[in-house]
Amino acid sequence: MPNTSNLLARIATYKRRSCLVLSATTFFILSPLAQAQASDTNNLPNAFIVLANYCDNGSTQNNASIAYAKQQKIDCLLTQLSFYQQQTLSSRQQYFAYKAQALFDYASYENSKNNLSVAGLQALENGTHILKALQKSEDKDLPLITAIPSSSALMRPDLWAMLSALKDSASQYNAGTIIAPRELAFSEVALIWAATDQCQSSLDQSGLRFRMAERWLEQAHEAYVNTYDSKASVALEDLMVSYYEQYAPLDAADEVCHGQPLPL
Repeated sequence: MPNTSNLLARIATYKRRSCLVLSATTFFILSPLAQAQASDTNNLPNAFIVLANYCDNGSTQNNASIAYAKQQKIDCLLTQLSFYQQQTLSSRQQYFAYKAQALFDYASYENSKNNLSVAGLQALENGTHILKALQKSEDKDLPLITAIPSSSALMRPDLWAMLSALKDSASQYNAGTIIAPRELAFSEVALIWAATDQCQSSLDQSGLRFRMAERWLEQAHEAYVNTYDSKASVALEDLMVSYYEQYAPLDAADEVCHGQPLPL
């Protein structure tokens, strides 16, 4: 089985200029509802699966009540989302459901600080878009590789290359099955969130999230090489190098967040 650290070394000698310190802070600040969802994937009653706009609530008057109302909405969305994380659903549906969960957790964390930053609002909007597509059975129209939002940037092109290659390989082997959909979804949002923190000079937090993204990608890569033969693993490695060659020139070396389309 290929060594992941050697694989990362091959596609990049890239290192952040700042000394990123691993914080003891938990990556996702999950609400009790979200924590329950992570361990309970029982079917929800069909009557409960309603469009995401069901979670919208009325206007409020002050910042504290606005933040509380938004948190209620996020918790409501997370509860609806848990239906789509069941093992009986396709790996593609699971990937998007976990990505939406990570985005809602992102929005919840931001909301707890300052009534949703621009990054938090984008996370809430993107997560809601995914949930609505799942509810309408339109998830097949959602692209696996999407642009990095304007509140973030492309940093760690080696990790982005690994992420894109693992997602892209789903179209080449086993009828589009995505290996480790949860790990891929969480690593993607971690990379987005880490770059936002880096742009805001939150080095401790960005270091934590970059390291979490790398760990999830290592787990996804290990699952991939344990699933397919050595030929597929070599092809994946070549694909990672190809993506890295495209992504490396796009690296936000100036640490300014302005978004980034990702070439396919």
